[in-house]
Amino acid sequence: MNEVTENRVITDLLKRGYRQIFEEQWPIMTGGIMIGILSIVTFAWGRPWGVVGGLRNWAHWLSFQVGWYDQAPLSPLFSTNSIMSLGLLWGAIGAALMSRQFGFQMAPPLELFKGCIGGTLMGLGAAMAGGCNVGGFYSAVSALSLGGLLMMVGLILGAMLGLKYLYWELEHLPQGSSGGSSEPDSGIGWKRYSPWIGALVLISAFYVSGIYRSMALTRTGGLLLCGLAFGIVIQRSRFCFVRAFRDPFMTGEGEVGRAVSVSLTISVLGFAALKWTGLRGEDVFVSSTIWIGSLLGGFIFGFGMLLSGGCGSGSLWRAGEGQLKLILAIIFFSFSNFLFKTLIDQSEGLTSLMGVPVFLPDWLTYLGSVIVLALFFGAYYIFVSWNEETDAAVLEM
Repeated sequence: MNEVTENRVITDLLKRGYRQIFEEQWPIMTGGIMIGILSIVTFAWGRPWGVVGGLRNWAHWLSFQVGWYDQAPLSPLFSTNSIMSLGLLWGAIGAALMSRQFGFQMAPPLELFKGCIGGTLMGLGAAMAGGCNVGGFYSAVSALSLGGLLMMVGLILGAMLGLKYLYWELEHLPQGSSGGSSEPDSGIGWKRYSPWIGALVLISAFYVSGIYRSMALTRTGGLLLCGLAFGIVIQRSRFCFVRAFRDPFMTGEGEVGRAVSVSLTISVLGFAALKWTGLRGEDVFVSSTIWIGSLLGGFIFGFGMLLSGGCGSGSLWRAGEGQLKLILAIIFFSFSNFLFKTLIDQSEGLTSLMGVPVFLPDWLTYLGSVIVLALFFGAYYIFVSWNEETDAAVLEM
């Protein structure tokens, strides 16, 4: 084989690898497995994965800057909550550019309004539940908190009500008044260069992480890269918690539900090991939200995410693709969560109403907790798979 042929083979291999990573959608199960592993790595490195805390920090910081609030927050550049959310958004933007999927996308007026209302409800629900679908559900379950399971129940019930509303909307509102977001125009000339821009966006995150390291903030810089990895994985696999709680009751599809079940089982095993060995505190992400906070907060959040079309993480990565409806949802989500969380924190009555913390190993031991959670999500895996074949739980329009 001559040198020209060898170079052509190498070039073809690189192009094929690029297509597989940035042009072809990753299997949803691959995304779920990677998210489970990343969740453990992030917790081992510094803290559990979360989204709404960062959004709340942004709203708090902006409110202080314009004089709406007189208490200064920790700078978004140094808050680990903010850094995780910033990293996810950063990774989603970079991956969207690399895959030529970035482009500002308009939506019909009703959809924009639903984004605002849905975002507001998600902010209220997350304030009550001690986190969004990530912190209040995914990471809370991983942290062996009963609150995470209760929020899942609330999310499912809220999603079912939201689905009923969407069915009503289809039947009673004029056709086309609430159509989905338009796709970005792939014919725009600059998209030829978007992969190069995306590469610069992703590389710049490593440069910024190095700056944090030079400031003796290695942990913060590492969390930025963890958030970046979440953003890339979620955008490329289009991993969506909304689909996990909506699709089984709308179309019967169970693909995302299975991926979430596997992802959580992996994450639970890692978190349990880190807590059981004393490497991380037992009370981390065990929020005081049993019962009202997790159950009712999850219900409100679940309904809101059906209206907006994205959960906490889903809204953030779709905003990173330029979807205006989700950008509005994130804005309203951030400020409603900041305002309501502040109200709860300032009221002893509301704080106590949200509930109490329940750490499963206190009742079941670590081994018992892991077994119970593995069985629970194994059962959910079987349920969505059975429902996919039978449509038994699909709601009628």
